Amino acid sequence: MENKFYTIDQIAELLGMHHKTIRKFISEGTLGASKVGKQWRISRHDLNIFMEKNNVRMDNEKVEEELNIEHSNAGEGAQTISQRINVSTVVDINGTEKDEYIRISNTIIAIANCKDQEMGKSTTHLKYDEKDKRLRVILWGSVKFTENMLNVITMITEQTNITREVGL
Repeated sequence: MENKFYTIDQIAELLGMHHKTIRKFISEGTLGASKVGKQWRISRHDLNIFMEKNNVRMDNEKVEEELNIEHSNAGEGAQTISQRINVSTVVDINGTEKDEYIRISNTIIAIANCKDQEMGKSTTHLKYDEKDKRLRVILWGSVKFTENMLNVITMITEQTNITREVGL
């Protein structure tokens, strides 16, 4: 993938900020940049990281077009629409015995650890309350990751219910 570099003035125009503000971000280390001769250059990757970490909004379609944020040709390091959207959810699985908790949590952790790069950065936290017999699963990540994990949780809990009904 071709990595595009921007000048401070280009970044300032794209984000609707003053060039001195961009320089301040660079000097603070908030915005990654490389010195090329006497000029600073900001890579598309560093700009995407800066925008994500600081929740910087883009003002117009030109910015999205310039940054090439699309589903179709998203190469390694390119930010896709699905990576820009993160979802958090809490799933309570009530009536969970300790042995079920261990089986369910091991399965969820194994699947979460095998996620592909398309799912971006994501986290899975599990907490079991033995007194209330409740397993709480906390998910944070891309829409695709969350959807996949919810499907896994549904499948596991449905299988557990079938096993209970049959009496195995």
